[in-house]
Amino acid sequence: MSNKQKISVITLGCSKNTVDSERLMNQFKVNKFDLIDNPEEADSVVINTCGFIDAAKEESVNTILSAIELKKQGKLKKVVVAGCLSERYLSELKKEIPEVDAFFGTEAYEGIVREFGGSLKYELLGERIVTTPKHYAYLKISEGCDNPCSFCAIPLMRGTHKTKPVDDLLFEAESLAKKGVKEFNIIGQDTTDYGKENYGRRNIAELLKKLSDVNGVEWIRLLYAYPSHFPEDLMKEISVNPKICKYIDIPLQHISDNVLKSMRRGITQRRTKELLYQFKERIQGITLRTTFIVGYPNETEKEFQELCDFVKDIKFDRFGVFTYSIEENTPSFILGDPVPQEEKERRKTELMEIQKEISRKKNEELIGKEMKVLIDDIEGEYYTARSERDAPEVDGEVLVLAESNLLKRGQFYNVEIYDCNEYDLFGKLKRV
Repeated sequence: MSNKQKISVITLGCSKNTVDSERLMNQFKVNKFDLIDNPEEADSVVINTCGFIDAAKEESVNTILSAIELKKQGKLKKVVVAGCLSERYLSELKKEIPEVDAFFGTEAYEGIVREFGGSLKYELLGERIVTTPKHYAYLKISEGCDNPCSFCAIPLMRGTHKTKPVDDLLFEAESLAKKGVKEFNIIGQDTTDYGKENYGRRNIAELLKKLSDVNGVEWIRLLYAYPSHFPEDLMKEISVNPKICKYIDIPLQHISDNVLKSMRRGITQRRTKELLYQFKERIQGITLRTTFIVGYPNETEKEFQELCDFVKDIKFDRFGVFTYSIEENTPSFILGDPVPQEEKERRKTELMEIQKEISRKKNEELIGKEMKVLIDDIEGEYYTARSERDAPEVDGEVLVLAESNLLKRGQFYNVEIYDCNEYDLFGKLKRV
């Protein structure tokens, strides 16, 4: 096939998929293929799918069907499906959507590149075409997961935990920093497990310390930390290292001991609270982000209210709520799905309403304060920016008055907060 094929890569799901697609796109580039943003202007499309929960699976299938329709119209020559959905449901997808030209699982770079007549450049696997704004990037430090959570299908799609070597990550970070990346958001299925199989211990703290020495890096943010084995030295490193954001994303999923035990989370309510209080005591100004699942099979109204009381007590800075999605071949599948979807949605709404009020009060306390922000973009009369408290895509923003065109994307500025709403802050440039 011609080396000048026009290929569009569509990425669905989480930031881990984003990194996979960025690596694949770089392989296409070095094979002299043309990368096209709009699938309707491409010869072929690669869809990097998500298979995590029902909504994500539905989005993936609908995207595949849309691409097939373009193929039927003669606008596409080839449709290739990769990622989590095809890793998990390969035989079903082949049967139900035979119009797809080829299916691949996760991180199947070599097979996909060969499908288009190219060859994998192994020495360049650490290099990526960054699809986020050029001043920040996701750094995936591991793949797979060893945690036995009853509701989760990720090990079925991504396999067991595999640590990426420190030297490889430092090379990747240095390469990205030379291209202008100033903020690294550290991701993996479980970032706190980093290093255990390669180095015989969890050495995420050591990795973050070495990353902070990379020239050009100003912010390092930890996402996807697991609560049951949070390393002691990591807490200390976050506390003392000025380049590590005082921010932890630590998905808790629930607080009721009954639900936690059934979820197989490996932690109790008491230990969870102790850990959170430690964060607040030892890391000055810490921003805590978490996620919860409502409507789990053994979550009664009593357990749900226990969760609501916990949220009111801890006062998280950020969180998200998922409704339980029953997943075949997971341990919780045998429990069925007894909580009606309508009730799940009610619980989700109630929990988010509690958080909305907490978030509003926390934002009001910041009015009049000075804050360092990173400019992401400009929209209308505001620059959209983020503080140390805000991870990209999932948290709020700091909207900075565009009083002039002096501010630059990807640059840091000090602003004074003058107003807020439930989730966003409004600031103006601090005059020196």
